[in-house]
Amino acid sequence: MTDRTSLDETHDPRAHSWVASANRADSDFPIQNLPFAVFRRDGTAEEFRGGVAIGDQIVDLAAAAGLGSFRGEAEIGIRAAAQPSLNALMRLGPGVWSAVRRALFEALLMGSRLQAGLQPCLVAQSDAQFSLPAQIGDYTDFYTSIHHATAVGRMMRPDNPLLPNYQWVPIGYHGRSSSIGVSGQTFHRPLGQRLPPGTTQPVVGPSVRLDYELELGIFVGAGNARGARISMQDAEEHIFGMCLLNDWSARDIQAWEYQPLGPFLAKNFATTISPWVVTLQALAPYRVPFERPQGASALLPYLDSPTNRRAGAIDIRLEALIQSAAMRERREPPQRLSSTTFRHAYWTIAQLVAHHTINGCDLRAGDLLGTGTQSGPTPGEAGSLLELSAGGSTSIQIARDETRSFLQDGDTVIFRGWCERAGAAKIGFGTAQGTVLPAIDLGEKPA
Repeated sequence: MTDRTSLDETHDPRAHSWVASANRADSDFPIQNLPFAVFRRDGTAEEFRGGVAIGDQIVDLAAAAGLGSFRGEAEIGIRAAAQPSLNALMRLGPGVWSAVRRALFEALLMGSRLQAGLQPCLVAQSDAQFSLPAQIGDYTDFYTSIHHATAVGRMMRPDNPLLPNYQWVPIGYHGRSSSIGVSGQTFHRPLGQRLPPGTTQPVVGPSVRLDYELELGIFVGAGNARGARISMQDAEEHIFGMCLLNDWSARDIQAWEYQPLGPFLAKNFATTISPWVVTLQALAPYRVPFERPQGASALLPYLDSPTNRRAGAIDIRLEALIQSAAMRERREPPQRLSSTTFRHAYWTIAQLVAHHTINGCDLRAGDLLGTGTQSGPTPGEAGSLLELSAGGSTSIQIARDETRSFLQDGDTVIFRGWCERAGAAKIGFGTAQGTVLPAIDLGEKPA
């Protein structure tokens, strides 16, 4: 069993790469990170294949596999990652993932004997077109932020904002994998039924309360057999890595449709993820103890373990920004809406996997789990406009002459994520961004 929380030489903050851009203090992708993506050169008909970020470059794993410079599990993993999706690599498990990470770390390290051979395998990220990292078979979205759950619950049930099951069970629902897109995704404002305030007759039309949700995505690696649950002590062996995730939400459609079965059209129109998947091994320096609020219910045994208590939480900083169409025209930079950290989450990634499979559900390589909206305890840490605008009752200034309660057509929302602390190299997740297009008229034929 691989300890996903232990440190080794690949985490040494003194390590530098012969790829100069990786050594810049502002780089998301130093040699201590090495996240995975699927890409091809923009404007070409090349096959998509796996790549690893180093500075502002990508190591083309298909080209690297052809060098004949890697051996053993590292060679097996790099060849698996050279395919048009990372599913084959994900299925191979943490031993192979670790071997690939170590081999690439050594190959990219300053003074490496493989520099001359690997140099031609680099592709500038600015020249790349990205695809989804994996073929996503299933998508489950959870609700791990007690601060978000309480804030939203208070809008609907002022006297009883948090339902009693929240403290006992990781709440989740199954989403739609076909509408998940990679950063840069554009989508039309969703249509659906909504109930205008003060009326009893629903109308059909575009959502007028469109929102974002600041989340993280969790990619499943090696799956489990149907009927065989994954225990807490084994859960992280089944997690390949994490990405940024925006689970766009039509709040007015959701309010009308969600009872009794939960969201449907309010969620299934678009979900945007970052192209880069950061491995759990890269996140090891940022593990922190999992602590529940004072007075919280005791954990049921299947959701508890010594490792989870010691280092189950991860301090991933998250930030949401917005840029309107008018701001782009004036070449004004995006403006920050909020920032928070994943360490506030009420449930850990291991608990999500353990709970998902307690009934014998089989997870498969490439399945995606969303953490749910991440909000912190202070107003500036809210992970959605629903919270920031107090349900639409207030407006947020985003530019000198623009405010928002909910998203307007042409708005681009950008998520950033990173980890940093004293004594460790800062690593990042890149960005996940998406843009709202006008709704398709009900009389039009969709393209």
